[in-house]
Amino acid sequence: MSVVKINVLTVPQEQRETLEKRFASRAHAVESSDGFEWFELLRPVEGTDDYLVYTRWRDEASFQAWMEGPMKAAHQGGGGGAEGGERPKPAASGSTVWSFEVVQQTGPAGA
Repeated sequence: MSVVKINVLTVPQEQRETLEKRFASRAHAVESSDGFEWFELLRPVEGTDDYLVYTRWRDEASFQAWMEGPMKAAHQGGGGGAEGGERPKPAASGSTVWSFEVVQQTGPAGA
């Protein structure tokens, strides 16, 4: 059964462009991970500063393997950033992860 992880990132208005550029620069980093199914970065339209980072995985084990491998490496300085080896300042001021199991889904007719 697929699992969905939604990372809720609180991003001040002045950091939105920075966050979006960082995600765009590593857009393909997750795609080759075993068990990866889907990714979306959702920008808030009104009423909140929270971006949603939606990822879908074949199972919990696939997500955990990615968190302990490629994701961990990217957040420990392997993500390419500031000069002199310094990590760039986080664009988000807060983060919460929501976890879900997919119990029902539908797609476009004929797909």
